[in-house]
Amino acid sequence: MLDGNGHIFFSRNIATPPKDLLKNHIQWLLFLRVLILTILLGISVLLQTKTHDLIIPSINVIALFIAGVYLYTILSALILKGINNYRGFALLQLVSDALLLSCIVFATGGSQSIFTLLYLFPILAGGYLLLRLGGLLMAAVCTINYGFIILVELLYQPWLWTGIDNPVENIIVAMHFFAVHGIVFFLISGLSIVIFERMWKTEKALTESTLNYDRLEILYRQVFDDITTGIITTDEEDRITSFNNASEIISGFRREEVLNKAISDLLPDLKHEIESSLRQVTELTKKDSTRIPIGYSWSKLKIPGGQGNGRVYTMQDLSRIRDMEKQVKQAEKMATIGEMAAGIAHEFRNPLAAISGATQVLQQETAQELSSHKLLDIVIRESDRLEKTIDEFLQFSKPAEPIMNWFSIRNLINETVQLLQQGARWKSRSCRTVTLVSDDLDFWADSKQVQQVLVNLISNACHALGEKGGDITVEATEETDQTGKEYAVLKVSDCGPGIKEEVLGKIYDPFFTTSENGTGLGLSIVKQIVESHNGRIEVTSVPDEQTVFKVFFPLPS
Repeated sequence: MLDGNGHIFFSRNIATPPKDLLKNHIQWLLFLRVLILTILLGISVLLQTKTHDLIIPSINVIALFIAGVYLYTILSALILKGINNYRGFALLQLVSDALLLSCIVFATGGSQSIFTLLYLFPILAGGYLLLRLGGLLMAAVCTINYGFIILVELLYQPWLWTGIDNPVENIIVAMHFFAVHGIVFFLISGLSIVIFERMWKTEKALTESTLNYDRLEILYRQVFDDITTGIITTDEEDRITSFNNASEIISGFRREEVLNKAISDLLPDLKHEIESSLRQVTELTKKDSTRIPIGYSWSKLKIPGGQGNGRVYTMQDLSRIRDMEKQVKQAEKMATIGEMAAGIAHEFRNPLAAISGATQVLQQETAQELSSHKLLDIVIRESDRLEKTIDEFLQFSKPAEPIMNWFSIRNLINETVQLLQQGARWKSRSCRTVTLVSDDLDFWADSKQVQQVLVNLISNACHALGEKGGDITVEATEETDQTGKEYAVLKVSDCGPGIKEEVLGKIYDPFFTTSENGTGLGLSIVKQIVESHNGRIEVTSVPDEQTVFKVFFPLPS
């Protein structure tokens, strides 16, 4: 059998009510059962008092029947709360309704009952709740029940309803009653199935469309609000209709301040005389009157239901890009200057070595002349200082790539301290080193460059202690950050006067120094070495208490 769309009538590929909705409908079925049966039996009582031509049970029987229906319905409602098979439970309730109605029809005259049409209630309810299964099954149940009533009426009518003419005189009349009612029941069932299936399919499609629309709306709203590009839409009168979060950040206006306002009044820098999908660059005046560089483009936007075309604008803050461009240009400029300065330094180095050598020879020849000897000492000392400055500058301008290897950090620290203790500056100050390193701790780095880091940090600490001297603590440990990455950590601390807050942000700048004899390249070289190892350096300073430098070298995983 085919339905209206040409599909097999008994196909399983049909829409069915959702489980939660079916439970709700069963609750309504129980309520309507009580309501309808109460009304019908109430009508029966009223008719019993008005006319004697109808077959109606006594009031006591009616009251007992209603009480039984109430009790059964209450019990069914309680059972409904604790089950999961709602389809089976619904079928049981529909069959129960058919049996209850059969009792009413039988008690009110059988074929002569005025309540025969009530069989349509379980048939329609079956088609609504269970579609094809429910509609056809309930049509069959009601037909069988009615046929049984006709059969009983045919065989036993004289003993059932005395004084009433029996319309079912013979088997032919009985078959006529049975056939007519059965055909009507199944026609009503088929019609209800077609109507209710289409209704459920329509409701299912509508629900899916609503869910898809909601998902698309959520996706659109999330993308619209989270994207870093500013998006503004306007209607045909150039009034702003949407304004995302990025637009608020870029322009400084809040969404509530701009909606339904003319974009030309709030953001006059966005020109739209000529349509262009190419990005244009302009200066945008923000709400606080500051101006920032932005890139923007626009295109026409067809608004459904609108009288004309709106526009959609996209814009992006170019401030960071401009800053990065400046940094790149500055870096290129510094690289060029560095290469040129390195060449000049090399040119200075050779004559300086010759001057230093000649001065040392003259010093030996004029050893007896005290004044000349002192002057030559000054020349040699300043030549050495100048040569050291050139060496540091060359190291800074052309850093070497680190050669990674494992080494004992304790041995390297001891070697570095011994080297520093031989210097004149160290001997002139009362600096003492305290080493806190375990014997089995190894570093993965360029040992020569790590030694350069130690030399610069310990020398700076000794200089910070001044003439009075003090303790310099050198520690080496292993640490793990929040991401689980392991580091070998060097820590150099002193008990000097600390670093002033206004100076703290400049200590890594090339040629910045607070020492009269310093080159200003020591910490710059330290930072450069640490960054070439993909590490980092941290400094904390408490005025008049201490300064602590921590250097992090990543360990291989």
